[in-house]
Amino acid sequence: MDTDDLDPVARPAGKPDMDLMSIGELNDYIAGLQAEIDRARAAIAAKQDFKSGAEAFFKS
Repeated sequence: MDTDDLDPVARPAGKPDMDLMSIGELNDYIAGLQAEIDRARAAIAAKQDFKSGAEAFFKS
């Protein structure tokens, strides 16, 4: 028996209650979200560059 199967599954954190957050906390929350969006866009760009390079290589 593998004991790793018994570990609880990590669940993503729930959405924060924005009614309880101050303006500063909301601005910090937005900044964190924007940073994550930027990271996702960079990952998309890298994957598109890789795909374009592969397509160009195999079309030759």
